[in-house]
Amino acid sequence: MGYIGIVDYGAGNLMSVSKALDFLGLENKIVTNPDLMEQASGIILPGVGAFPDAMQALAESGLTQSLIHAAKTRPFLGICLGAQMLFEESDEMHLTKGLGLLPGRVQRIETDLKLPQIGWNSLEYHKNDPLLAGVPEGSYVYFVHTFKMCPADRSDLIATCDYNDSVTALVGRGQLYGSQFHPEKSGEVGMTILRNFGNMVGGAE
Repeated sequence: MGYIGIVDYGAGNLMSVSKALDFLGLENKIVTNPDLMEQASGIILPGVGAFPDAMQALAESGLTQSLIHAAKTRPFLGICLGAQMLFEESDEMHLTKGLGLLPGRVQRIETDLKLPQIGWNSLEYHKNDPLLAGVPEGSYVYFVHTFKMCPADRSDLIATCDYNDSVTALVGRGQLYGSQFHPEKSGEVGMTILRNFGNMVGGAE
C-alpha cells in the first residue's frame, strides 16, 4: 500500500494519530499541500476545537478542494471534529457550512449530563461494517465532544452511543467514514479500527 495522509490544516491532533499508525506499521505522512494529498492512498482528517475555526483554517490552508476530491476517490476517515466537518453545516457558535460530503448537520448534544462528553462510552451498532471487523458491539471507545453528528440519511449511520441522548459515534458511506470518537486514544479497540482502515487503504491501490 501507499501512505496514509494525515491532513495538517492547523486544527488537528496530528502526532497522536501518526504515532498510532506507526505502532501498527502503517506508513503515513503529514499532508500540507495538494500534491501530498493526491499521492496518498488514504486520508485521515483529524480535528480539535470549534467547527467555524476549523473550516476557516482549512480554507486558509488551500487544501479544501483537494480534500473533497480525495474523500470521493479513496479511503477517508474523519476523526472527532474532522468527522463533523464532513457534513453540510454546524450550529456550533454560529451556523457554518461544512464540506458537504454527507447530508446532515452538527448540533449540540441534548443531555442533562455534563458537557463535553469526556471519556469512555460503549458502541451500539446499527449495521455491520468492515471498519468494525473484529470489534464486538458494546466495545468502549474514547470521546471528547459537545456537539454531535446528525446524518440526514439513516443509511449512513453505523454506530451510536448513549449519553442521555443518542449520539452518533460512527458514520460511513462507501469508503468515506467519520468517527466521533478517537480511535487513536481508544486502546486495542481503536487500534483494530485503524488497522481495518489500513487494510482498506492497502486494498484500494
